[in-house]
Amino acid sequence: MATEAIGGETPTLFLRKATGLVRGWSIRDSMIYACLSTNVITLGIYEFSFQSFIPKGQLLTAVLISAVWVSFLVIAYTGLIVTIPRAGGDYVWQTRILGSGLGFVMAATGWWFILWLWAPIYGNILAVELFQPLWATLGDPSGATWFGTHNGIFVVSVITIVLAGVLVSIGMAGYARIQKWCFYAGLVGFAVIVVLLLVNSKTSFISSFNTEAHKIFGVSNAYASTQAGAAKAGYTSPAFGFGPLAASMLLVPMLMFYLLWPNWGSTLYGEIRGASDFRRVFAGMFSGLWITVALSVIFLLLVAKTFGTAFYNDANAAYFAGKGTIPIWPYPVMFAGWLIHNEVFQVALILLMSLWFFGWVGTLFLSSTRVIFAAAFDRILPDRAAEVSEKRKVPMYSLILMLLPAVGLSALYAYNAKFVTYTLDATLVIAVTYLFSAIAVVILPWRKPDLWRASPASRIKIFGVQIVPVAGVVTIGLLGYNLFEWLHNSAYGVNARDSLYYMGAMYVLGIVIYVVARVVRRRQGIDLGLINKEIPVE
Repeated sequence: MATEAIGGETPTLFLRKATGLVRGWSIRDSMIYACLSTNVITLGIYEFSFQSFIPKGQLLTAVLISAVWVSFLVIAYTGLIVTIPRAGGDYVWQTRILGSGLGFVMAATGWWFILWLWAPIYGNILAVELFQPLWATLGDPSGATWFGTHNGIFVVSVITIVLAGVLVSIGMAGYARIQKWCFYAGLVGFAVIVVLLLVNSKTSFISSFNTEAHKIFGVSNAYASTQAGAAKAGYTSPAFGFGPLAASMLLVPMLMFYLLWPNWGSTLYGEIRGASDFRRVFAGMFSGLWITVALSVIFLLLVAKTFGTAFYNDANAAYFAGKGTIPIWPYPVMFAGWLIHNEVFQVALILLMSLWFFGWVGTLFLSSTRVIFAAAFDRILPDRAAEVSEKRKVPMYSLILMLLPAVGLSALYAYNAKFVTYTLDATLVIAVTYLFSAIAVVILPWRKPDLWRASPASRIKIFGVQIVPVAGVVTIGLLGYNLFEWLHNSAYGVNARDSLYYMGAMYVLGIVIYVVARVVRRRQGIDLGLINKEIPVE
């Protein structure tokens, strides 16, 4: 497991004198990564479709509240990044500030074990936003529904895992180029949708929707039927605007499933140029978050104008209640394409907007591999997990530790209905990891005063008050509120008992790995506690 002492020599503190990673990203690359991580298309519009579970909440109000609150998380994480700008992010900060064992267990569970479960979650997005609308548009609606079957779910999950693995394996520089192309092309696709919704009226949309729904799915008077289906489900859409604050606040935990991730690239900052510059790091994550928010607001305003807010919410409510007019998820991109009665255009628009997914899919494993790498570099995990490829500087064995379990758990997800419920708390576990990093940044000035005084974050003040620890306190409030609501309110679908048991088992797995590593390394003359008192080398 460790590098043995040779000829009686004492093992070095870290695995080697340098990580072998290179700073292959710019701050602009990190901004694009942050924007894709809080993806308005793959995640945002999907989460908007769950509004019916909080029927009186206003999406527009909740998006703005969420964005302001998450901005404090960005400040807190920026402080941690510039203080210790190393690969591994939460793992490195928590092990150095909170303690070796606690930091490993929190980071390994939140960034390693739990991301195995996200493979079929990402796969579901690929199915409902590419394969199903594409097959339906090409005239095969029954083929579209196949992607929701057991075999379909597994096949799409494997495709997702392969795509993510390939993107990570090409290295940081290669991934940066691909995500940039996908992001800019995706913005072009979004602009096309904006134009379509701006120049068309609600009347023209109703006519187009009825025409295309009949042509593809054989449904007559589909617009009115959709509204009737929602009414049968007992749902009434709120009027568009800024609704009751209390109800909209209840939507915030729902929207965290897409807006909580501007710091998703925080584990990568050992490979990002300018990682010690507070303003540049903050600008990257903050811009990524607020670009997503701006696109979300534009989308919601145009949906209200052209689709009609009531229809949009009704379509989603009817679908989840099993009373939808069409047999697949009501994908707004597909509906926008129906405004042009041309199959080639409709297919092209779906494919163009799928680039949001292909630029995003690498986030499934990229950030996680750096946590595994960092733990191996600290000698908690086997040395091989910290090896990097010669040409592209990729920790390939860390990637394998993500890929193989993800395939196995995707099979369980696809073919075992009970196992699906185990995955419901996947977001909750990551939020817990974030919570411990927020605690770390709050106590950092007292726990590591010398480190804090040397950090650029300590110089960020307003009226003499250090902003970063304050932002950490606000972030604790954000995460505490969401965790409380997720655990106590069944509307979010994440407080299933079996899921909590499964997540608890993941924490136990982390504890077992750490204890075994501690015992083995001690026999080899390596003190893991001593290692975690030092800042990792670059």
